Amino acid sequence: MKYRSPLRYLASLTLVFVCAWLTAAQASDNAVNQVAQRMYCPVCENIPLDECLTSACQEWKEEIRSQLVAGKSEQAIIDSFVARFGDHVVGVPVDPLLRALTVLLPLAATALALGVGVFTFRRFAAGKAQPATPAKYEDSAAAYRQRVEADVRARR
Repeated sequence: MKYRSPLRYLASLTLVFVCAWLTAAQASDNAVNQVAQRMYCPVCENIPLDECLTSACQEWKEEIRSQLVAGKSEQAIIDSFVARFGDHVVGVPVDPLLRALTVLLPLAATALALGVGVFTFRRFAAGKAQPATPAKYEDSAAAYRQRVEADVRARR
């Protein structure tokens, strides 16, 4: 039987751990970006976290990485960020009631505006104003003419 050095075993073991660490780091970057795609930058408006390069985003990505390494699921990580920083982290309300309101409220406002418009149009169409009679127009024109003539005479 041939004697193998413990140093050789240690080197092999170290090589296996380094390869595993590099593979995990690559997978971790993909997992971090997968979570970060569903979140938005806390500093910039409407910029996904995976695209933003601010220092705050870098810190958040590192925190996501540490939570993934700790074994948390994607949804648990997102829920923890929403709990700490609010709904703007994910760009849409997480609460089902708020999510329903963001869809239903504009639809209800549009329906109400259309209803008011139809009601107003029908009311206007049903009660058309009668055209002014020529006699009334002539009377008011004559009265106006008399008043103007009186003013002109008073100035002379």
